[in-house]
Amino acid sequence: MTPRARPMTPDDRREALVDVTIPLLHEHGRAVTTRQIADAACVAEGTIFRVFESKEDLVTAAVEKALDLEPFLADLEAVDLDQPLRQRLTDVCARLQERFRGIFALMTAMGMVGPPKAHRHMEEGRRRAERVMVAVVEPDADLLTCTPEQLVHMLRMLTFSGTHPHISDGHLLTPEQIVGTLLDGVLKPRAGEDS
Repeated sequence: MTPRARPMTPDDRREALVDVTIPLLHEHGRAVTTRQIADAACVAEGTIFRVFESKEDLVTAAVEKALDLEPFLADLEAVDLDQPLRQRLTDVCARLQERFRGIFALMTAMGMVGPPKAHRHMEEGRRRAERVMVAVVEPDADLLTCTPEQLVHMLRMLTFSGTHPHISDGHLLTPEQIVGTLLDGVLKPRAGEDS
């Protein structure tokens, strides 16, 4: 006789429901149904309401998890600091773009024009991410005409606008284009000028 699987704790059940809801929000936005969520989680629809007060509570929890900065911070901290500055910045930019694309897609699907007011610790998380990115740049601070903080600010702003489908008019910039613009500019060096 095969032993029965151990029942999930309410916290585990909540987490599992949140995890299956996130991709459904990208696909259906707020129109997602509890039936779709239950089917994706392979549970009865009533199971949702044993751990969430309402569909809206589940949707809110899923949006919160999708916007959680912790996985992004861990990803940033994984940048190899032994690489040359250009490659480190390209890696940071690629990670920023992945984060921004996920946020933009979720916000569009959900009909959101900004992050939820209730999203906790957003400013604190942004400052932490900035500190990690500055640490990626600092080993080569003496090569820069600006501070590492200024470079990180420019990288974040150019990556945001170059990744946003509307701001970029659908012509998304690659990490290499963004970093090349920041480090090299767009003018060709003239004969006799230092490049």
